[in-house]
Amino acid sequence: MIDWKTINEEGLLAPTMAKDFPNLPVVKSEGLFYVGVDGRKYLDFTSGIATENTGHRHPRVIAAIKEQVDHLVHGPIGIINYDSIITLAKKLKAVLPEPLDCFFFGNSGAEAIEGAVKLARHVTKRPYVVSFLGGFHGRTMGALSLTTSKSKYRRNLPVGANMTYQLPYAQISETPQGFNHNDYWSGHVEKDFERLFNHQVAPDEVAAVILEPVLGEGGYVIPPKAWLQKIREICDRHGILLIFDEVQTGFGRTGDWFAANRFGVTPDIMAIAKGIASGLPLSATVASRELMEQWAIGSHSTTFGGNPVACAAACATIDVLRDEGLIENARMLGDYALNKLIALQEKHPAIGNVRGIGLMLGIEIVHPATGEPNGKGLMNILEKCLDKGVIFYLSGNKGEVIRMMPPLTIDKEHLDLGISLLEEAVTEYEIESSLGVYR
Repeated sequence: MIDWKTINEEGLLAPTMAKDFPNLPVVKSEGLFYVGVDGRKYLDFTSGIATENTGHRHPRVIAAIKEQVDHLVHGPIGIINYDSIITLAKKLKAVLPEPLDCFFFGNSGAEAIEGAVKLARHVTKRPYVVSFLGGFHGRTMGALSLTTSKSKYRRNLPVGANMTYQLPYAQISETPQGFNHNDYWSGHVEKDFERLFNHQVAPDEVAAVILEPVLGEGGYVIPPKAWLQKIREICDRHGILLIFDEVQTGFGRTGDWFAANRFGVTPDIMAIAKGIASGLPLSATVASRELMEQWAIGSHSTTFGGNPVACAAACATIDVLRDEGLIENARMLGDYALNKLIALQEKHPAIGNVRGIGLMLGIEIVHPATGEPNGKGLMNILEKCLDKGVIFYLSGNKGEVIRMMPPLTIDKEHLDLGISLLEEAVTEYEIESSLGVYR
């Protein structure tokens, strides 16, 4: 029997992986809940970091996994071929915007990003890539060269070899008073690119521009639609491929199959993962067949990518999202939750900016007196929430944004419960702060 009190002291698991919040020992998950080793149920507002969009252990997904295991567990695609990977490709084609209809399957979001950048450079014969400050694209060396959500990820790692450039991500909260968000930020990004092209890199040397249509780890920042549309226009003007990192925003999280649909902007290449297979490791680099066919055979390959069991789970995941109306539920309850959180913001000085799209909601925690980002206060609030039986997660450059991402199977009753427990935690924190418990 594992001694959970000493598990981290044994040093078996790398601290960089194992010492995250809340480090909760669990024995089971079901629907909206984790079950702790003590038998207590915890309402999960993390979905495995926006991965189990269909909830924990959805019966249809589990049934598909069990059926596939009875027939085929591993199959290196290309050496053999099998039904689940072809069926999945057809199902994905049906829900992705045209002309994204050709797939390279991998195991993780970072792999999908690596594939997207390799494809862009291969097709364009150009070396450079532009990303945006605050974006998170993974921690492998290539993906890390594009990631700027936190500087600690790059510490002691000379990533990028000067092959990437970064521009500011649109922050609606920083729009000058009296300006329209769309007008201001579309003009802003036009000037950003103009300066970049005039002073640092010629546009005909840029293979791709990559971005998250909504920042994930960077704090659930939602840009104006016109900002994304202007970037699409700039890419088209210069023959630059546009890559969307939809690792976290995909599969209904934003209230549509993909955030690209919500913003009315279609990229040339898309990286998808997380919610694709309800918790099994799977990802895909997606592009048009026209682009994919320019990738020389064997120049990019995989042993485990597109695993038959993961593909079967993904097929069932897509069916569940469609048949059970979970995407519509995300949009409807996302709007409902955002309104409730805005009401909390008006009552609580510890809550700063609140934003959301679908069931992807960000809640900034600030110092009640100064309004400055307050990562320490956020952790106190998250600990209080955990004690009350609900799990939230953090994000933002200073760890100041509560990331609220419940399964898309959530109902209004449990959504209300989670938000009410959050308010209790915030209230307790504010009272203790006013009494000088936290300085």
